[in-house]
Order: sequence, then C-alpha cells, then structure tokens
Amino acid sequence: MILLHEVIGLLDSRYPPEWAEPWDRVGLVTGRPKQPVNRVLGVVDVTAATVAEAREQRADLIVAHHPLLLSGVSSVAATTPAGSVVHDLIESGIALYVAHTNADVAVPGVSDSLADALGIVGRMPLLPTGEGRGHGRVGRLPVQMPLREFAQMAARVLLTGTLGVRVTGDPAQRITLVAVCGGSGAEFLPQARELGVDVYLTGDLKHHSVTDHLAAGGPALIDAGHWSTEQPWVAEVTTWLTKETGLEAFVSQTRTDPWSFHVYGHNRSL
Repeated sequence: MILLHEVIGLLDSRYPPEWAEPWDRVGLVTGRPKQPVNRVLGVVDVTAATVAEAREQRADLIVAHHPLLLSGVSSVAATTPAGSVVHDLIESGIALYVAHTNADVAVPGVSDSLADALGIVGRMPLLPTGEGRGHGRVGRLPVQMPLREFAQMAARVLLTGTLGVRVTGDPAQRITLVAVCGGSGAEFLPQARELGVDVYLTGDLKHHSVTDHLAAGGPALIDAGHWSTEQPWVAEVTTWLTKETGLEAFVSQTRTDPWSFHVYGHNRSL
C-alpha cells in the first residue's frame, strides 16, 4: 500500500515547489497525507467534469497542471465553481496535487513533453533558469520539412481537434530549428528571435504580440492552443508515476479546452 505523502514526496522531488513562480500555487490542495492511493488521474484542468471522471475511474488522487485555487480565497463554500469542486473532491475522498510553473521549468517538464510529441531532438531551454532548467525548449527536427507540413503534423499529434492551429509564415519555408513552449509562451518571443529559430510553437498568442514580433523580424509562429500544448505532459507524468510506484495512473479523457469548435465565414478571400 502506498500512502499519499509518499506519492507527494516523489512528485515534489521531481517538481520542487520552490521552482514555481512567486505568484503560483502548487503542491497538495486536498487530501490527508496518510490516506492510501491506488489510482491516479492526470489532468490539465481541475473541473467538475474531471472530478466526476476521477470518481468514475475510482481514482484516489488527481495530479493537475493548472491550479484550482490560484488567487487568494477567504472561502471555499460550494457557492462558487472552485468551492464546489473542493467539496466534490473532499466528499469523494480524492486528493489533489498541482504542478504548474515548477513543472514548466523541470527537466523533463511540460515543454519536453511537447517537444517529444513533435519529434524535436537535441533540446535546450528557450530561457534558462539555472542548472539545465528553463522555460520552453529549442531543438531540431530529425528531417527538414515545409512549415505547412510541420503545422499539419502539430495539429494532428497535439489533439487540436476541429480547432486546428494558427500559423504565420511562408507555408513552403523549410523548417529545421524549432522552439516550443507549452501553454502561454508569448513572453518568450524575444528569445525565439534571438536564437534564430525557424518557427516557434506555443499557445495563447495575441494579435499585437504577433504583429510586433513579425515587425522585429521574428520567425514563423504556430499557435496550437493552451490546452493542446500542455496535454502531452499529462501522459508523461502518469507514465512516470506508474513506473516509479506501480500505481494505476492514467490520462483524463475529458477535453477541458474552453474552445470547442471552429467556424469559417463565407468570405475566405482575405
């Protein structure tokens, strides 16, 4: 039998809480340290739907990337969505552990899983933070390919569904050197330019950030969405947990991307 505090010890050793940004909220959120753990569900987001999935799968622990309670709270009453989720977790006896920005900079971390999904090799941090850690990753594709082909591959392997990806750049440009960052990576656009990559793939890119980036001579960009670029980490961490502990750890099948479908207008000429 494995106790919760033993699993948390392993997770904390891989994703030390002190690596998290000062504003972040990581670590154990619900659960008693001495409660037994048999099954683990990995998720990007903690929602009523993913908690319901954990109950259906008889999971004792949810390992999540995004914090449930990121801002300071004075109440967890079930009158708010987050409070209701807290009550669901406690009433179901499900512990919750969060690894967020500490998992972003870890090696392996969120961007390593993204790079693995895209077949990027020979990697280094896009923005180093010390001792080999850092935000994002930069590496090379084993085989050079056109930007259009790389974008199509990314849309397929990153489970973007009907949303696809957004791309700026010459579709025929040959791509070799690639930078990636899981989640919201607009703040690392300067690093992608400085390193002279062929394309930078991340999520949550805004109009003005992209416009300024291109005006500064930056490389091609692919916005593959926030959820889609972080979801590969869930598979990696659950596989690791099973190997390290023998626990049944599995990936959530609930899509928590808030965007659900893409609609094209009639005027496609612009």
